[in-house]
Amino acid sequence: MIRDAGPRARVTRQRRGGVSITSTELAALVARALRASGAPTNGEAALTLVDDATIAKLNATHLGRRGPTDVLSFPLVDPSEYPARPGVRPVRAMRHRAVRAAHRGGSTPLGDIVISVDRAAAQAREGRGGTDGQTRHSVADEVRLLAVHGALHLCGWDHATRASQAAMWREQERILRAHTAAKRRALAKQNAGKGEK
Repeated sequence: MIRDAGPRARVTRQRRGGVSITSTELAALVARALRASGAPTNGEAALTLVDDATIAKLNATHLGRRGPTDVLSFPLVDPSEYPARPGVRPVRAMRHRAVRAAHRGGSTPLGDIVISVDRAAAQAREGRGGTDGQTRHSVADEVRLLAVHGALHLCGWDHATRASQAAMWREQERILRAHTAAKRRALAKQNAGKGEK
C-alpha cells in the first residue's frame, strides 16, 4: 500500500505470532484513522502488539484495573486540539499547543496504542469481538478493529455515552470499510500489473 501524506504510525511486535497481518498494513490503517480524525500531518503514533501479561501490567499501572484488556490508548495531545466529536463534551485546552509548536520541524508524538494479541485472539474465536462484542471473525480483523479503536481514542474520540459510542462505532466501521476497499484496489492493480507481463 502506498502511504499518503499525513500522520504516521510505527508498529512494534513484542508479541510475535498469533495474527496474520503485516506491520505495514497496521501502520497504514492507523495512519488512515489518524488522518480521518484530524491528527496533525506531522503526527506519529506508536502501536505495540503485546501479550496478556504485558497489557495487564499496563492496565494496573495506568488505570488501576486488574487483568488484561484488549486495547489501551495513551494520548499525548490534548483532545481540544482535535475537532469536536459527536456526543463528547468539549474539554478545556491544556497548553498542548506548545507541544505541537515545539515539533513543527519534526514529528509530533500523538501517543501510544497497545493491543493484546492474546485478548484479540480469544475475543475473535469466542465470538466476543467486533464493535458489538458478539462477533466471531478472524484474529486479524479483531486486531484491525482494535488498532482503529485505539487510534480514535488518541484523537479525542470516546464512548462514555450512548451518543458518543454510536458515533465512534460508525467512524470505526467507515475507516475499516475504506481500508478494505483500498486493499482491494491495490490488489487488483497488482494483479493487473502481473497480467501485463
